[in-house]
Amino acid sequence: MKVFKKLIVTALFLFAFSALSAQTPPPPNGNGSDPGGGNTPVGGGAAVGAGVILLVSLAAGYGGKKIYQARKRIVQ
Repeated sequence: MKVFKKLIVTALFLFAFSALSAQTPPPPNGNGSDPGGGNTPVGGGAAVGAGVILLVSLAAGYGGKKIYQARKRIVQ
């Protein structure tokens, strides 16, 4: 049973961190093709998807642990 738990935790971490990857830099805005002009705002191209996936997976693991502990106390 312990091996199965370790396998699940390892698989969750591998799945969560596989979504983390770097993005390519945005194209420069100095060529005049943008009718609004100006530069890209700071943080305008930041990806938040991988962070959200990581937070949700950790929250699900914590919630699962709490449910498991509560059920274990009820059964005993």
